[in-house]
Amino acid sequence: RLIIVTNPKMDHQAILEAAYMNIPVIAFCDSDSPMEYVDVAIPCNNKAKNSVGILYWFLTREVLRLRGGVSRAIPWDVKADLFFYRDPEEVEKAQAEAEGAAAAAGFEEVDAHALVDASAYAGSSDWADASNTWEGSAGQYQAPAGFDTATPEGY
Repeated sequence: RLIIVTNPKMDHQAILEAAYMNIPVIAFCDSDSPMEYVDVAIPCNNKAKNSVGILYWFLTREVLRLRGGVSRAIPWDVKADLFFYRDPEEVEKAQAEAEGAAAAAGFEEVDAHALVDASAYAGSSDWADASNTWEGSAGQYQAPAGFDTATPEGY
């Protein structure tokens, strides 16, 4: 049994109860963190979320190496950003901004229902066939059976 604490100032109650039960405490400590009842202090910046994510990434990697799960000769391929918390609302907002930027640049999403099988226009499903060429006027190709040209989607 072991308790790992990110901020001893905020988690003082858990540290105090662990001391009553003789459970060792490892804490990520800043310069203003209280050290009372902390068994192992890891000096670090525990205020920034990216710093805390990197610290847990390092701690996880070292625990796996001590247990023999990961060799020190092989680089660890787990990315540190997997340990960062991402607010789902911020992720959705970033995706919406990316879609808006793509739309502003002139890129459009393709509607899958508007796509028509091009082999029906050529008369054959074999694209490698030499007779399937798109040269000439577009009027020489007939619409497939059941294709309604009056509706925008063609259905």
